[in-house]
Amino acid sequence: MGELRVVVTGASSGIGEATVRAFRAAGWSVVGVARREDRLQALAAETGASVVVADLTKQADVDRLREHLAATGPVHALVNNAGGAKGLDSVEASDVDDWAWMFEVNVLALKRVTSALLPLLRKGAIARGVADIVNVTSIAGHTAYAGGGGYNAAKFAAHALTEVLRLELNGEPLRVIEVAPGMVKTDEFALVRFGGDRARADAVYDDVPEPLVADDIAAVIADAVQKPRHVDLDLIVVKPVAQAAPYRLTKGPLTVRGEGD
Repeated sequence: MGELRVVVTGASSGIGEATVRAFRAAGWSVVGVARREDRLQALAAETGASVVVADLTKQADVDRLREHLAATGPVHALVNNAGGAKGLDSVEASDVDDWAWMFEVNVLALKRVTSALLPLLRKGAIARGVADIVNVTSIAGHTAYAGGGGYNAAKFAAHALTEVLRLELNGEPLRVIEVAPGMVKTDEFALVRFGGDRARADAVYDDVPEPLVADDIAAVIADAVQKPRHVDLDLIVVKPVAQAAPYRLTKGPLTVRGEGD
């Protein structure tokens, strides 16, 4: 069998960008997919990955991605990482357009790409013995929190989609892996959520002792895909030690309680 190939969506920043680097470091051929051509080209020049510019909310772009991949070799793994959040308003006050955007990027794009690439993953599984679909969701898809309405709803839907997909693919050599990160400090996630308000975005991470970074999640993804082919890490929840839940986060140093009592 030749070089293994993975497709990573949302590859122009954050977890996606880090995942491209992690797989390249592990010797994989990588196809990074995102909307921003300049960011992708810089990543390609740095890592040797190949890239495809595509808006995954548009079926024509997803079809073009599938055709490109089918023409250029097998696919052994897919990392559905594209997604995002907008706003922290209540269910009552939040903008329905923000909800529509969150469902498009977190749920419908995930469905579009998975449907399009499953035939290619099946071919990859024949040669490798297994193929992987990794869906990057969030702890917001497992635990609701005030202000999270639209994002909670979208990520709960992505989690449900993932569980259904695992049931539907049972009996095939296809692993369906969900990685659900907690707080991850990246350049853009909070910035997008708060409409470009840099001060408000930066304040999310103020005084949080060692939040996760994109490389932490990328390492988990790469490790899960490279497990022995009979090992399926169905659900991996990854949080910084300072975070017990979406709504319970320590600010300031972590300290041992009761030491010496």
